[in-house]
Amino acid sequence: MGRARIERPEKLATKLREIRRSLGLSQNGMINALGMTESLTQAEVSAFEQAKRLPPLLVLLRYARTFEIHVDDLIDDDIDIADHAM
Repeated sequence: MGRARIERPEKLATKLREIRRSLGLSQNGMINALGMTESLTQAEVSAFEQAKRLPPLLVLLRYARTFEIHVDDLIDDDIDIADHAM
């Protein structure tokens, strides 16, 4: 039996990249801002931003809290995070 295809938010990768850039951070700087230096690598952040990999839920929660938005703002393709300012 095959695995079911997981629906992915189409704009998630772009939103994660926008958040990092709006904060003026490198990918390693974003890891530090998320407080995840022990559990997240630059290669993983790169994969998230290129839509090669979905971030774990707790990583999404950290992004949302760092940017002061709701997790659904990240996941919902109909929401534009550019409207949110820190």
